[in-house]
This record gives sequence, C-alpha cells and structure tokens, in this order.
Amino acid sequence: MSTEESVHTLPDGLELYAKTWKTSGSPLAVLAFIHGFSDHCNAYHDLFPTLVSAGVEVRSFDQRGWGRSVKQSRDRGNTGPTSQVLSDIHSFLQSLPSRPDVPLFLMGHSMGGGQVLNYIFHPESPYNGDKSTRPKFAGVLLYSPLIAIDPSSRPSKLIVAAGRLVAKLIPHKQRYSPLDANLLSRNKDVVKEFAADTLCHDTGTFEGLAGMLDRGIWLEGMFAAGDGTWAKSELPFWFGHGDGDLITSYPATKDFVKALTEKGGDVKFCSYEGAYHKLHDELPETTEMFFADVKAWVLAKLPETKREVVQDEVERVEGEGGVDTAVHEDVETEGKAKL
Repeated sequence: MSTEESVHTLPDGLELYAKTWKTSGSPLAVLAFIHGFSDHCNAYHDLFPTLVSAGVEVRSFDQRGWGRSVKQSRDRGNTGPTSQVLSDIHSFLQSLPSRPDVPLFLMGHSMGGGQVLNYIFHPESPYNGDKSTRPKFAGVLLYSPLIAIDPSSRPSKLIVAAGRLVAKLIPHKQRYSPLDANLLSRNKDVVKEFAADTLCHDTGTFEGLAGMLDRGIWLEGMFAAGDGTWAKSELPFWFGHGDGDLITSYPATKDFVKALTEKGGDVKFCSYEGAYHKLHDELPETTEMFFADVKAWVLAKLPETKREVVQDEVERVEGEGGVDTAVHEDVETEGKAKL
C-alpha cells in the first residue's frame, strides 16, 4: 500500500486537504469516504489499509472547517450551510479520475453518514440535479450515521429553534461543542488518542451546527412522512451501528433501514452488540468484525467479472463475519463532539 496527499480546490477557490490510499496494482474498486464532526481523514487508522488489502482504493478529504483543511483558527467548523456541504462533497466526487471499469462506492461515518444520505436523497442535492454530473455508485455504506442524535445527548426542540435563530443572526460565530470522549469507544487507548488529537477541535459555527441538526431532522421526517423521495434511489445500501452508541441514535438508524427496506430497497444492516460510536476504533473483536462485514459487502457488490477474480477473498471475509447472532445481527433484504 502507498498513500498520496493532494489538494482539492473547490469552485470558490478554497483548498481542501485530500489523500489517497492506493493498492499495489490496479484497484478492483474505489471508495470515497466522508468523515464526521470534529474529525479528519487520517483518523481512521486501520480501516483504509484493510480496504486496500482487499483491492479497494480509498479516497478522502478533510471537509471545509475540519482537519488539515483549516488554515486559521477562525476557519474551524466553518462549514457553511447544507447547500455548501453537499456542493463540496459533489465537487470532490467529480474530481475523481474517470474509470468506468472500476466500481465506485461512497461511505460516510457519523455526521458524514448523515451528509451522504442527504446527498443521495435530498431533492436539492447536486446529486439530484444535472444527471450528467451524477456519480455512478455501485453502493453506499453508512455507519453510526447522524440520522438523529441519541436521546441522552439530544438538545431540546427549544434549544434547536433558538440555535436556528442565532445561526441566521451570527452564522459564522464559533461554538465549542465538546462531548464526553469516553462515549466514542470502549477502547481506552482510542479515547486518549482522540483527546490528544489537536485536529479534532470540537468547534462548530452556529450555522454549521444548525445545519447538521436540520439534516438529521429532514432524514427523520423523510421516512416518517413516506414522501416518495425513496423512489429516487435504486442504490444498494449497507448500514452498520453499535447498539451501545450514545452519540448518534441506533434506533433512528434501524427505523431508517426499515423504511428503506419497505420501499423495496437493497439494504443490509449489521448491528454490533455493546459497541460505541467509532466502529473502526472499537475493541479489537468488534473492529475486526466491522472490517470483515464492510469488505465482504463491497466485494460482493462488484460486477460478476471482478467478483470471480476475488471470490476466494469474498468467501474468506464472509467467513470472518460469521459470528453468533447474539452479538452480531445481520439483516439483509432485497426489494470534544464526535458526530
């Protein structure tokens, strides 16, 4: 495996830090990854090398306001409104080399998972605009997605309404929004590393924080209303969530999966008993299971010609994921604040 750092320049001229994790030969697939709140693309440790080992090239970037894309302290958390967030994601995806014979997957964690779902489903997303610029995905993966904040951490409706008002008056005003790092993982080394990582700055703007919450509220309302938006996507989806997550809502993810499934979607849901928020940095047995599930699903979604090449790998990885259903629920149907 090798890595390559680069700069992605957005239409407004802002430069974002980007990085590619490369396979030793021609990749079987490419996976674009969207990170979470107070996060950066170099914080995913063994997840990307694990995918590379299966022949999947990974491309990611530090979003506007986060990680190495921040040049001055005043830029921290200054993501802009949701329209800007989705435009930035679209711009990055459009910048990927055109390789029609290499399947493209899109993956998001936490806040990034909520952004990916909005990117795919929201009618005002650039993905649902000019179809000639629409990326062609072989599948979409979300884990611990921000569809809703866990009830134990969720702000009241009054606070959310007040936040929207403040966001209109002083949108770029920064707000330090820490959350107990102990809620991120049961792995204490991971908790310590997060607390020491200066790139995880726990700072948002009122505009950015309000937009993040509103994106989740829109997703919840979408499946509650059954407004027909579901019909706009025939993509395969993989969801993963730990039932011990107290940051993003595990029940909200299950409800979303249920609604998507009932609309005839190609959906797979993996539940990890006791796991906290960062499935990629959990206790070793959980993280290994998570890696195996992700690899197996991605490889299984490759075209038949590519799948034949890696069939042995698919079977091996699926075997790794075969654990007692008491600790790992796998449902498939056809038809510092770290968010």
